Order: sequence, then C-alpha cells, then structure tokens
Amino acid sequence: MKMTVVARLGLVMAAAALLAACGGRPEAPPEREVSLSGPVVEQRWNLLLVGTDERLSLPEPAWFRIAADGSVTGSDGCNQLMGRANLGENQRIEFSQLATTRRACPQGEDAARVKGMLETAYRYLIDHDRLVFFGPDQRVLGGWRKAN
Repeated sequence: MKMTVVARLGLVMAAAALLAACGGRPEAPPEREVSLSGPVVEQRWNLLLVGTDERLSLPEPAWFRIAADGSVTGSDGCNQLMGRANLGENQRIEFSQLATTRRACPQGEDAARVKGMLETAYRYLIDHDRLVFFGPDQRVLGGWRKAN
C-alpha cells in the first residue's frame, strides 16, 4: 500500500509530538535546607584589620553576619553587602554570590578590598573575640572583632 506525502507528513508530525511529550525536562531536585551553626554564625563581625596590620578608614564600619540559613548580610564600609556562606570541616569557609549596592564613596577601593577579603577567604580561626581569615595559600587576609 502506497502512502501519500500528506499521510507520511502526518505520521512524522505525530511521532514528533509524541517525542516532545516524553522529552520534558526532569524536575529539579528539591533545594536542601541549609542549617549552619558554630561560633561564626548568628554573630556580627566588625572589620578590625586588612592583612596583618592595616586599618582602613571607611565612611561607615565594615561588618558581616552569617545567618543559620547561610545568608550573609553586612557592609563593605560603603555599600550594603549580601551573599551566601558555606562552612566546612577544619574551619573551612566559603563566601559565594557576594554582591553589593553601588553607592559612590571616596574610599571605594578600600571597600572593594573588604569584599575581596570575603571572596578569597578559605579558612578561619577564632581567638577569643577575634576572627581571622586565611587565603588558600595560608596568608592572613584580615581580622574581624565580635560586636557586642
């Protein structure tokens, strides 16, 4: 039996529709709930030093806070700061998705250094009321003091 061009076209379109119906995107896995805990979490930390001994003069205090859900809020000394944090074993810390507002301030370069410190942080150490960040090369990036 010979099939006409119209019949063949109809079969091809039906097959394409059937494949399209079966080829939907898989459902995204549910987002896992993050629950961070430890001495770094739910505490405001104010900037103390950049590197081992440099104090910055910024229009407002630079600070950050990590919430139990992993969200980060704060200020780089000029702009509001927000993002995510992840804590791992052996005092491992990672900040991601950091963003700031874009206010113009005369110490913009210093404010960018504060954000850069957070983006580069690899490990941390807490000594009494002080928090020190280290880079992946074990270099001291800066220090923070627990706010009262």
